Amino acid sequence: MLIGQASINLTANILSALLGLLSVFIFTRLFSPHDYGVYLLGVGFASVIGVFLVGWFRNLILSGHARNDGTDVRGLVISGYLICCLTAPIAYLLGRLVGLDTTAALAAVVLSIAIGLFVALVSPTGFLLLLSSALAYLFAVLVQSRTAWRGTIPRFDGAGLAAMAKTGLPLTLSLTLLAISSVTDRFVIANLVGAADAGKYVAALDLVRQTLMMPAMSAAAAFFPLAVQIHASKGDAAVRSHLAECVELLLSITLPACLGFAIIAPHVANVILGADFREPAAQIMPIIAIAVIFQILTQQYLHASFLLSGRNSFYLINTASIIAANVILSYVLVSHYGTIGAAWARLGADVTGFICALILSRFAFQVPLPLGRLALTVIAALAMALVVAAIDRSLQIADLSACIVLACAGLTTYAALCWLFDISRIRGRLKSGFAMFRTKFANIDIG
Repeated sequence: MLIGQASINLTANILSALLGLLSVFIFTRLFSPHDYGVYLLGVGFASVIGVFLVGWFRNLILSGHARNDGTDVRGLVISGYLICCLTAPIAYLLGRLVGLDTTAALAAVVLSIAIGLFVALVSPTGFLLLLSSALAYLFAVLVQSRTAWRGTIPRFDGAGLAAMAKTGLPLTLSLTLLAISSVTDRFVIANLVGAADAGKYVAALDLVRQTLMMPAMSAAAAFFPLAVQIHASKGDAAVRSHLAECVELLLSITLPACLGFAIIAPHVANVILGADFREPAAQIMPIIAIAVIFQILTQQYLHASFLLSGRNSFYLINTASIIAANVILSYVLVSHYGTIGAAWARLGADVTGFICALILSRFAFQVPLPLGRLALTVIAALAMALVVAAIDRSLQIADLSACIVLACAGLTTYAALCWLFDISRIRGRLKSGFAMFRTKFANIDIG
């Protein structure tokens, strides 16, 4: 059930990831580092405001879908969202305060509103790129609104909104701080060394995150609602068993992907990014790929502890530790080492966030960490990485061909080790899958 749902989520996210990679491929060739930097700074700011607009009813939506008790929360959600949109003028002033120019700040606010509810290239400027992204989000909302909101009557329920705001405020603050932490380094770079360097850095950062976060988020989107449902219906022991299976699956997907990406990062940069972005990306991406491991384990697993225990304040504490580490490390390391320093600062912040979340989880719902099973995953992933690195040193072929050869070698090696160590109980899962396939095939033949 878990793998099936995760596979559905992964399939649904593939098109989005491919479009993201295509946008990076096009934009880093069409736009100068400075204009692309303006766009990325605006998107980063819009993401923070977007989280503020929608974060406070995130748990309401998640819990409502997980319980599936027939309660329709859409009217309450949309009325609360419209109230939050009244903060747009304040968001514009904040954008100007953090260094965005007038047009970029305005476009970023429009984008943040559109994200809460790709792209026509008119001219290669950061402002129009931001504005076109906002229009694309708004068009997507219009396309889906009839189906998503059919039968919904927006209503102003003062008591319901107040209760939802009270419950969701700590989570909203923590998610907003987490969004701030995720964009702090780009604004530090822009202020210390310029928007062009920020564009080069974030192009590499986004390429890593779009590639590596998708499978982890797909898995987490499956097991978070299941964890809520199992906890409500079967109790603590059952949900801990479920989470032990989840963390093994999560690490078995994340760790080899991140290590493999770190090794082939120079080839990926040469294939995907424009010429002006490649050299710094080849140095930045391996560091970010390692940081993603800790980010995924924190946000996609350890945060389940806070969700299940209802300790929303722990989100706030955890994200505060991440943003503090990111701000301090970014200012120190960017001043001395430029964009490479920002990558190391992000790694340090994500490691800090992981340690903090691990400690906090001991005081919330104690999620399991099956060290024996996880150790086998680490051994298999490291062995795979050594094989890929050894092959890479001997290759003398074009970058695209190298990516294909190295990816195939890594997948083959890791698959063999997964079978050998029975990682995520792959043997039993495959046997069950084959048996199910044979049964369905036999039924088709009989029919």
